[in-house]
Amino acid sequence: MPSRMRTVLATAAAAAVFSSPAAAPAAFAATEEPLDYVALGDSFAAGPLVTPADPSNPLCLRSLANYPHVAAEELGAGLTDVSCTGATADHLGTSQHPGTRPQYEALSQDTDVVSITVGGNDTDLFTMALGCVNLLPEPLGVSCAARNTRGGVDTVKAAIDAWAPTFADVLDRIRQRAPHAQVFVVGYGNAVRPGGCFPTQPVWDVDADYLQGAVSHLDAALRRTSQRHGAVFVDTYGPGIGHDMCAAPADRYIEGFVPARDPAPLHPNAAGSEAIGRTLAAAVRSAAGTG
Repeated sequence: MPSRMRTVLATAAAAAVFSSPAAAPAAFAATEEPLDYVALGDSFAAGPLVTPADPSNPLCLRSLANYPHVAAEELGAGLTDVSCTGATADHLGTSQHPGTRPQYEALSQDTDVVSITVGGNDTDLFTMALGCVNLLPEPLGVSCAARNTRGGVDTVKAAIDAWAPTFADVLDRIRQRAPHAQVFVVGYGNAVRPGGCFPTQPVWDVDADYLQGAVSHLDAALRRTSQRHGAVFVDTYGPGIGHDMCAAPADRYIEGFVPARDPAPLHPNAAGSEAIGRTLAAAVRSAAGTG
């Protein structure tokens, strides 16, 4: 863990203890500058349709209440958020939209913290999930689990495994551009509970389990690759238990195929973004030994 991160977080924690101006000792009068935090990634990070929207790049459908903003506020960090809806690993190094700079360009020698969520678009996980929708009960439809495992080969998991080396290269390139930063890889977490909740969410029980299995398989690949390349994997499955798309609308962190609130389907809503952001902030503090 870079020493600057430990120092800044420890100073912030101490300053919080001595929050009263009368009680604050002179040692805390001048603190270090905030952590330099850069957020990379796809729509899971960007928070499309979660209000308020970030007006700086409308094409990216980025929210000012997404998990990077929540984490930055928790940490007192200076945030550069370049996450963008629809981003793939390729878009980290190339322009995704006219006037949108490659996400890697936000990184520098001064970067202290990097967060990233990516892989869902690279592996067509979102498209696969939409293919699991069945409006009618079994057997009046086609199972996505059966379709994607025909012939004894799970094509979705195979695609995830084939993409994992690309993510390894992503982490290496982040390290090259931000050699002093600690990288936090935020997982996709808990989309749907075991057995699903048909017809509340139009996915058969076998397909709900298949869908979550695919999400968990991607998270497992992200975790393994993170561990091998010096990054910290932030598991968002636990915080999402009881808050998946099957939960009551007021309790959901992830919206379903027909959103009950403002975010895009199968993405974190405002409450989910807050929960993930707080989980990320706790991981940053833990890695720095201050949490």
